[in-house]
Amino acid sequence: MNTKSKLFRLVDLCLLGMILLPLVAGIALQVLTQPVSGGLEISGAYIYCTIPLPFQELPITESQVNSWLVMVSVLGLCLYLTHGLAPKAQTRRQLAAEWIVEKADGLVRQNMGEYFKGFAPFIAAILALSAFSSLLSLIGLYPPTSDLNVVGGWALLVFFLITFYRFKAGPVQYLKAFADPPLLAPLNVISEVATPVSMAFRHYGNVLSGSIISALVATALQGLSAIVLGWLPGVLGQFPLLQIGLPAILSVYFDLFSGYLQAFIFAMLTMLYVAGAFPADVYAQRQARKQRKTQPHTN
Repeated sequence: MNTKSKLFRLVDLCLLGMILLPLVAGIALQVLTQPVSGGLEISGAYIYCTIPLPFQELPITESQVNSWLVMVSVLGLCLYLTHGLAPKAQTRRQLAAEWIVEKADGLVRQNMGEYFKGFAPFIAAILALSAFSSLLSLIGLYPPTSDLNVVGGWALLVFFLITFYRFKAGPVQYLKAFADPPLLAPLNVISEVATPVSMAFRHYGNVLSGSIISALVATALQGLSAIVLGWLPGVLGQFPLLQIGLPAILSVYFDLFSGYLQAFIFAMLTMLYVAGAFPADVYAQRQARKQRKTQPHTN
């Protein structure tokens, strides 16, 4: 494929637009719908509208909208990285795409085993969605990972996967796992239910706490600047000098490092919980018995 063709470049521009336009739309929607705050305000996701349903109203919130915007942007990024693939890597984007695939595949094989090698796209999707959702705070958008409902849904999906793979060895083996040892059966049941709860609160709490700390520090420094420089005339007395530097450093930690770290931790817990719930030996024995039963008997 000729990477210098006009059609190729046009598709590239469309894919770049697919990455950037959802973020621009999110900023525009926030500016047009949300009132300007005159001071420090820490609140949950903004509710754009509610849809009436038979049982209860369904709120359409800022976290839901931003989650879809992130998914569209991530999809555009994936399409951009894989546009114009060749048998041998000739572009930096293909090298980046191959590196991402190799790292995700290696991470899954190392932590989950050969049986779960097909989980690599799912784990890569979790990492991308979580990391990019947390990074929205850098452009002034509400990060969906600061909403317990969002990360709770992710954790619930992981819980369904855990239960599904526990059932791979049969319902009897699934129930027996809770009674090992029998005296700890109630604690084992509580531990099973607590898994998605702990995953959700860990991710949500760390991201939200970082946003709150950054907002409190920035507001405190603004007030301190007014106290220290308030005696100066005109604009000089209103210039937030002390806000320069420290909030940016905190943003690098809480928005970048902590966001990436929490995404990695959530993905690692997903792999460990799902792989740990799968009774590989019992499943292999069960499959062997089924195979022996289906084989024709020979004299």
